[in-house]
Amino acid sequence: MKTRFLILLSAAMLLFAPKSGAQIKWNTINAANEANLNGKLVFVDFYTSWCGWCKKMDRDTFTDTTVAKIMNRYYFPVKFDAESDAAIVWAGEQYKGNPPMNGRRRPHEFAYAALGKQMGFPSFAIFNSEKKLINVLPGYYSAKDFVIILWYFASGDYQKYPYERYQQIFDSDIRPEMEKKLK
Repeated sequence: MKTRFLILLSAAMLLFAPKSGAQIKWNTINAANEANLNGKLVFVDFYTSWCGWCKKMDRDTFTDTTVAKIMNRYYFPVKFDAESDAAIVWAGEQYKGNPPMNGRRRPHEFAYAALGKQMGFPSFAIFNSEKKLINVLPGYYSAKDFVIILWYFASGDYQKYPYERYQQIFDSDIRPEMEKKLK
């Protein structure tokens, strides 16, 4: 009986383990604000502690080897608790956190400023190296879809192609060059 339990436990651990050893080197918003970005884009993951889809992104998408390579090489990745009550400075603007009201946490001013009407979690904001907002990406994405999105912005192709067209040509025209650059 004990052996059977250990076998089942081991199988469950393998089943639910991250897909790879890839790790994104996450930073704080304060580190991004003070960093010399050297042309890198800033990727901000707006998450909450209660968000199941945020945890699924962490577990399934952000552990993907290609996602991690793109994020670490072309972005300055930031995790930001969208319900934090800590004050921050971003691009010279001060944002204060919203303390809980009636026991409920409320979105941070920075989350409102960056996400606007697309407030929902998870949500992601991409800023250029001058800390100007380029785009907001709401919702959960599989690793396969997220690779396309990340490369679309990292390569600068967002300035050349409508996204729908980019998705159509990605595997045939874009992916081979991306894979060369990621080696």
